[in-house]
Amino acid sequence: MKVKLTFLGTGTSSGVPMIACNCPVCTSSDPRDKRLRASVLVECGGLNIVVDAGPDFRQQLLRAGVQHVDAILLTHNHMDHVGGLDETRALNLFERKPVNIYCEKYVEDSLRQMFAYAFHEPRYPGSPEWHMHVLESYDPFRVYSNGAEPELVWVSGSGYQYTGQAGLADVPSVEVVPIHGWHHKKPGLSVLGYRFGNIAYITDMNSIPDSEFEKLRGLDAVTVNCVKRDPHFSHFSLPEALEFFERVGARESYITHLSHRLPRHADFAAELPPHVHPAYDGLVLESE
Repeated sequence: MKVKLTFLGTGTSSGVPMIACNCPVCTSSDPRDKRLRASVLVECGGLNIVVDAGPDFRQQLLRAGVQHVDAILLTHNHMDHVGGLDETRALNLFERKPVNIYCEKYVEDSLRQMFAYAFHEPRYPGSPEWHMHVLESYDPFRVYSNGAEPELVWVSGSGYQYTGQAGLADVPSVEVVPIHGWHHKKPGLSVLGYRFGNIAYITDMNSIPDSEFEKLRGLDAVTVNCVKRDPHFSHFSLPEALEFFERVGARESYITHLSHRLPRHADFAAELPPHVHPAYDGLVLESE
């Protein structure tokens, strides 16, 4: 399966530059050191899939010229990964479809608290329209085109109404393989990475069960998170990230979710092994 992955954001929870910071990284003139919160756009099988929708979601889609989204896959419930979900209202309006969201049950529970108005009945007119898909196992699952969803019709004063029936017949879909790990170690916060064809996107982990490495064989490219060189309570340190890449053995490996505590892009790239690279916003990976 042909896969194109575009990094919409490669920064840590505070982004780079950080507010009020004057360090060499935050004041760098290199555009590769300007990092929005971590997210990617995956184009495969005729679908546009976004992984995570943090506070920069609107800016990221505008910058990348994205006008169509079939689904949003969430890794976990932290604000830097879900804080921009209200921006999907624009997709509801112009695509006339609800937005498919795939996540674990605890993430859906968090969304019901964070965005209570989006779930409350009767609905507040103009609230985001989501079709929630709860992932109940770590087995592969299918993501379908939003063409399978019923159409939304706006009725002034009362909000959206659904017309027609959802249907999966003759609608494009792709298989996605979830990669399970832990944020702040087991039994800390559960996090999902995702494999699309021969590219795997993983972020916000610092512990991955041995069983999950079977899902990472034969990759053309893999990503993982690292916020600093030294040990961190909920992210991989640089040595741990490099050890992870060595174990996976992908053709190319990319570090994402970077903070200003790592060097500027050019300096960091120069010190890494030949097949390991710091990702940057706008970087595109492709796999056949």
